[in-house]
Amino acid sequence: MQFHRFNPEPRIEITGSNWFNVHMNYRQFMVPGILVILVTMVGAFLASLNIVREKEIGTIEQINVTPIRKYHFILGKLIPFWLLAQFVLAFGLVIARVVYGVIPIGNIGLIFLFNAVYMLVLMGLGLLISTYVQTQQQAMLIAFFMMMVFILLSGLYTSIESMPAWAQFIARINPVTYFIEVMRMVVMKGSTLADISRHLFIMLGMAVLVNSWAVWNYQKRT
Repeated sequence: MQFHRFNPEPRIEITGSNWFNVHMNYRQFMVPGILVILVTMVGAFLASLNIVREKEIGTIEQINVTPIRKYHFILGKLIPFWLLAQFVLAFGLVIARVVYGVIPIGNIGLIFLFNAVYMLVLMGLGLLISTYVQTQQQAMLIAFFMMMVFILLSGLYTSIESMPAWAQFIARINPVTYFIEVMRMVVMKGSTLADISRHLFIMLGMAVLVNSWAVWNYQKRT
């Protein structure tokens, strides 16, 4: 006769499941972040190169003595790139949907709203760079260095929580970090305006700070 052991203690099996991106699709995680890098390149590089070109060819002095106000000149230089960034984002979202099957769960208008404010920060940085440099080569090198730091410490490839304390501090003053978080929140979580409001207010604060500094320095040097 065989006796089977009986365990009177109940067994609890713990299983895990993901709330968002259930199947851990790498495309759903990476493609939104890559779109942010795409519009970042447009805002930072082109804005910094555009105004400094006037210095190189010697027309900045002629522009400054014309009847137009300086903020008219700055807006005229930056608004086309702001519109271009919106177009690039729209085109990227279409490619993400058609080629990679990445469809935002949340309201796509929130992405364009945040991008509109985000580009004010990036173009302000580009303008700030152009006020300190004299050639396009200098502007490209500084903008490239800043973009590398922004991208590597943005949480695009590695989690911010796993970074050392000093890197987390830099990440939290990095505008790219907030846009990547918002893109993933809207695309994968379906976040609403209330969910991204903190990120939006931080971007507005950065936009006011950077653009005020850039305009003040531009007026001081011209």
